[in-house]
Amino acid sequence: MNAAIRGFESVGRRSAGFFDQIGYGAMLFLEAIYWLLAGWRRRQPVRIRMVFHEMQQIGVAALPIATLLSGTIGLMLAIQSLYSLGLFGAEAYAYIGIALSVAREFSPLIMAILVAGRSGSAIAARLATMTINQEVDALQVMGINPVRYLVSPVVVALAIMLPCIAMWANLVSEFTAGFYVSAALNSSFGAFVNDSLTVLKIGDIWHGIGKAALFGVLIALVAVVNGSSVSGGAEGVGKVTTMSVVQSICMIVVADMLFGYIATR
Repeated sequence: MNAAIRGFESVGRRSAGFFDQIGYGAMLFLEAIYWLLAGWRRRQPVRIRMVFHEMQQIGVAALPIATLLSGTIGLMLAIQSLYSLGLFGAEAYAYIGIALSVAREFSPLIMAILVAGRSGSAIAARLATMTINQEVDALQVMGINPVRYLVSPVVVALAIMLPCIAMWANLVSEFTAGFYVSAALNSSFGAFVNDSLTVLKIGDIWHGIGKAALFGVLIALVAVVNGSSVSGGAEGVGKVTTMSVVQSICMIVVADMLFGYIATR
């Protein structure tokens, strides 16, 4: 009986902590937007230099690995599409599934997972280290709002750069897939590009861009919430960094499902 009570108590505490983190993340997001829009009125604007610095670290520095993953995804989709459609003798229509899958699903999803593991973990570790070293408290003592200084640039950079990386992934994936499909079917690469552009609509592109922007905001908020709730020294930094990546990927997958369901109703 006591074990059951303790079990229910543990579940209740975890549930309360989960909703507490969601509320804290929502508050941080609203405050970050406030400082972005109205910080100049209080003579504490969000520094463009810091935003560009975060964009460079999150997006430009990630281009090599993003290009490698995007090319691999394009080849994988081409191989699987040709094999699946080949069972029905419809290999010539492989471009339909490839174009729609890349633009609407794979590019934003895979790039978001990449950024969550690469940049989200770094943001969480950096903020956790600053919290343990009392650097966040020092900012407040100096009259600098920590949300304006630390959170707003990260949110803006991720919301801008993740859609850019997803668009780059679209181009690379389509190129590698088209190269493989045209070689396998003895057709021209130009024909594959033309057919893909015929299938893709502007709404499909915006679907992927919208999801990527949403994923970027989620990654930023999860990293900041975990980094600011650190405790326990160096071991705590490692725990919140790992938790940030796990939670980001889980939220990305759930948000992807909900976004796709709502957008395709």
